[in-house]
Amino acid sequence: MSDACETYKLGDFKLQRGGELPDASIAYKTLGDSSLPAVIYPTWYSGLISDNLWLTGPGKTLDPSKYYIIIPALFGNGQSASPSNKPELRPFPEVTFYDNVRAQHELVTNHLGIKHARAVLGWSMGAGQTFQWATQYPDFMDLIAPFCGAARTSLHNQAMLEGVKSGLYAAKGTSSEGVGKQHLSSDKVQYVRFTEESKRVGLKALGRVYSAWGLSQAFYREKLYESVLGFKDIEDFMVKFWEAWACSKDPENMLVMANTWQLGDCSKQEPYDGDFTKAMEGIKAKALVLPAQTDLYFPPEDSEIEVQNMRPGVGTLKVIPSIWGHWAGGPGDSKEDVKWLDEQLREFFASN
Repeated sequence: MSDACETYKLGDFKLQRGGELPDASIAYKTLGDSSLPAVIYPTWYSGLISDNLWLTGPGKTLDPSKYYIIIPALFGNGQSASPSNKPELRPFPEVTFYDNVRAQHELVTNHLGIKHARAVLGWSMGAGQTFQWATQYPDFMDLIAPFCGAARTSLHNQAMLEGVKSGLYAAKGTSSEGVGKQHLSSDKVQYVRFTEESKRVGLKALGRVYSAWGLSQAFYREKLYESVLGFKDIEDFMVKFWEAWACSKDPENMLVMANTWQLGDCSKQEPYDGDFTKAMEGIKAKALVLPAQTDLYFPPEDSEIEVQNMRPGVGTLKVIPSIWGHWAGGPGDSKEDVKWLDEQLREFFASN
C-alpha cells in the first residue's frame, strides 16, 4: 500500500482548548471521482492514510467507482501536522476531535468543494471522529457508521490510555500529569525530549501494554496468533507484531494522539455544553453503530447507551460477532470480520 498523500495548508489554526497550531496542515488522500457521492473516512490511532485502504476497493461497499472517498489524517499521525514533522514545537499543543473535524471540514468544503457527504465512517479513533462529525456538522451527511469506537471516551478507556502514555514517559524518566493533560517534565519548566534509547525502550513498552488490550481473552485462549497470523508462540507475537508495530511509530506522535483520544467527548462543544444526551439527540444522520462483542476498549454496552440516547429511528446497533476484540473492526487481519463489516455497510448504504 502506498503512503503517498496530499497536504492542505490550514495556516495558524486556532484550537478548542486554547492556543494555536502554527502553520498547520492536514494530510489526505482521495479515491474515485469528485462528481460521485462523498464518503469521509478518517484515520485511527497511529494509523497512516494507507492503513485505511483495506476497507476500500472494487467490489467492496467503499468502491471508488461508486464513491468519492476522502481519507483525512489525524493531527499527530505523522502525515498531518505532528511532533515528528514539527520538531520545533515542544510541547505540541493539545488537539481534540473537535479540532480535527473542524480542519477536515475546511479541507472537504473549502479545498475539495464538497458541500454534502453521503456518509462519514471510521474505526476506533475514526469512529470518534465520525460521532464528532455527526454532532459538529449534523446536516452535512446522510449516514454515519462508527465501528469499534465511541462518542465519548469512557473512564475505563482513559485509564487504559494512562498505561500507554506511562510506558513512554517512564522511558525518559518522567510521568503522566493526568488524563487529558500534556506532559511537560518533572519540574514543569524544561521539556524532556526522547533520546534514541528512550524512544526504543518506550515504544517497546507501549507495544506490550497494547498487546493485552487490542485483542480479546478468547483470541489468546484460542491462540489465533499462531493458527491465523502464523507466529510461533506468544513471545514471537509480542516481538514481531506488537513491538514491531509500536517501534515503527514516533513516541511524541503517539502521545499527542493518545491525549486526543482521552479528551474525546462530542458533547464538549456548543450547543450541547457537556450534555451527552443532548449531543446524541443532535445527530440527524442515520446511524449504524457497530461495536465488537469482545472489544476491551469500547464494549457493546457503551454503544447501546449511545443509540438509546439518539432520537427514535436514528440509530441502529449491530454487534460484530467476533473474538478478535478491537481488531474485529480493523485493520483487515481478520478476513471473516472484514467480510461481515463490508456486508453490514453495503446493506446500510442500500437501505437508506
